[in-house]
Amino acid sequence: MFIGVDGGGTSTRCVVAGESGEIAGRGRAGGANAISVPDPAANLRAALAGALTGVDPARVAGGVFGLAGVAGAAEPAERAWREAGLAGRPVVVSDVLVAFTGATAEPDGAVLVAGTGAIGARVRARRVVRRADGLGWLLGDEGSGVWLGRRGAAAALNAIDGRGAPTLLVARVAETVLGPGSAGEDDGPALAGELVAAVYARVAEQGPAWLGTLAPVVDAAAREGDEVARGVVREAARRLCRTARVVCGEGVTWGGAWARGGGGPLVLAGSLLTEPTELAHLVWAELGRWAELVPARDAAAGAAALALRAALGDDPRAAAAHRALIGQAVR
Repeated sequence: MFIGVDGGGTSTRCVVAGESGEIAGRGRAGGANAISVPDPAANLRAALAGALTGVDPARVAGGVFGLAGVAGAAEPAERAWREAGLAGRPVVVSDVLVAFTGATAEPDGAVLVAGTGAIGARVRARRVVRRADGLGWLLGDEGSGVWLGRRGAAAALNAIDGRGAPTLLVARVAETVLGPGSAGEDDGPALAGELVAAVYARVAEQGPAWLGTLAPVVDAAAREGDEVARGVVREAARRLCRTARVVCGEGVTWGGAWARGGGGPLVLAGSLLTEPTELAHLVWAELGRWAELVPARDAAAGAAALALRAALGDDPRAAAAHRALIGQAVR
């Protein structure tokens, strides 16, 4: 049996799979990002325990954990593995790699992720060989949920004090942050002060990832035709497409050089690109002009496929099992 784990900022998923790719168990728990979660090992252990229900740990031959911040993630991953009663040590790889292998069995390609954060990566022989962005909310993550939320809140405040155009975001952000009915006819300094205090308090209590909760507000306003929100979403799409172009190679042209050159699929992952958002619509339309786009499926299964391939090597069963793993529905 082989274990695959996908540990994100808000949730952790685990899969236990057999040699032929059949899934024997699944587990899910809270986030496992070592930067934003107080005890990632506890959530990793909980996800492992759920997936191993009814499975003898002695049958597990290997495992791969896909986690953000690989260097700092190894210790909690190994601790969770030991505490689950498993022998040996898991292999820890980047979460963007398992996003790729969870969507396609191809060895080469690229992946663009836009969820709470944002990152692009080039994959060759199922190894990440190039990255762009993924620098965190303060220095990067352009086009991410946090980026959108921060821009949306700033646009609302700009509209209140006159530096920006009027926008639905004033009422929508205020209602989300302060509660229904908080934005009235007199949206002046008092409302701005309340918004600023509340946003800073939420970030202090819950971390910068909280800003991502405002992303759906911005996207919804854009879909309703609000020009300010549409501008924010268009800029997010532009920056994400730039990230994708960088990791696909400097020789890529918008006319299709990547696809014609056999560069492999471009996997789009993260809730902002896999759910029916306005941002997804723009990004898919732009990138679809020159790349073969594949939606993310099951990153935990992708991690299990890597573990299985490591054990079976060039055995044709490994490729068949990989295809079977990612072809099964996620529950």
